[in-house]
Amino acid sequence: MTRGSPPGRQRVRTARSRSAQSTRWLERQLNDPYVKKARAEGYRSRAAYKLIELDERFKLLRGVKRVVDLGIAPGGWTQVVRKVRPECTVVGIDLLPVDPIDGVTILQMDFLADHAPDRLREELGGEADLVLSDMAANTVGHPQTDHLRTMALVEAAVMFACEVLRPGGDFVAKVLAGGADNELVAELKRNFQTVKHAKPPASRKDSSEWYVIATNFKGRRESEESTKRPSDE
Repeated sequence: MTRGSPPGRQRVRTARSRSAQSTRWLERQLNDPYVKKARAEGYRSRAAYKLIELDERFKLLRGVKRVVDLGIAPGGWTQVVRKVRPECTVVGIDLLPVDPIDGVTILQMDFLADHAPDRLREELGGEADLVLSDMAANTVGHPQTDHLRTMALVEAAVMFACEVLRPGGDFVAKVLAGGADNELVAELKRNFQTVKHAKPPASRKDSSEWYVIATNFKGRRESEESTKRPSDE
């Protein structure tokens, strides 16, 4: 601890090979209570507590038997699912490599690839009770572009959820500040009984992330009818 730092707070000296930004990030990690808690409890990331807190509020993991984790890396959310529901079937997908998790099928591939949804359904072996999406596009530093790219992932996740969820199933997705846009919220409301936004306490205050929680899927028949084009009738 350096002179002048608050009691118990660790300060990181700037090394020649480390930028000031990296130093600030490292210092934040070292002093983040959720990071410390994750290490102590064996979770791969502090993000695990976001799902834990969302589950405490929305009861997402109650009775689930099949779960899809979109953007699974590094695996914290799936660890929570397996801890709460150890008998649950979980299938995850991510562009990044993910260390194995006992009892979990992990696909390293692009969720937006044409054949990805079929692979996920094949590995799942039935209708899902819950679809989780912690996906976010790589940022380019332009807020509007970053928002559009992330929302494109959310929209793809919604389409997939409506194809794979059982009636009564739930969907959770990360969105950016301002939440899901009006058109997407309207689409979710057509397909789910309840749609809400939440920012769990584990989400850093300076982070732009929020989560949209859509519960009680109405079922494919109703959702397909709601999205028909006039020419389909």
